[in-house]
Amino acid sequence: MAEQIRNFMTAPLGTFPNCHDGKGVLDFTELFTAEDFKVPVRFFHHTILPPNTSIGMHKHGDDQEFYIVLKGSGIMNLDGKEYAVGPGDVIVNKPFGEHGLFNNGKEHLELLVFEVANP
Repeated sequence: MAEQIRNFMTAPLGTFPNCHDGKGVLDFTELFTAEDFKVPVRFFHHTILPPNTSIGMHKHGDDQEFYIVLKGSGIMNLDGKEYAVGPGDVIVNKPFGEHGLFNNGKEHLELLVFEVANP
């Protein structure tokens, strides 16, 4: 398969315990890193949060991070406000914004996550 084509559905999953001081262990695949891009994309991940796990509240610098919800449901905290999220939702984490995600559902919460640096 070409280097620029990767399948998140068949890529092996690793684990990421206590992501950003969150709760539990996430399943995680780093599909692409900054070295794979010629534009200011820092990473592209496939992430699965089992029920009752979370990505802890955290801030980034002058970049934007995007979460694309594929399956499941959860509560997204953006700058102190909570939002119910589910399949099809695209979440934009603004530069210097604080955010976190909790899987409050009964099934896995599956996401694609990527971050773009300020050029």
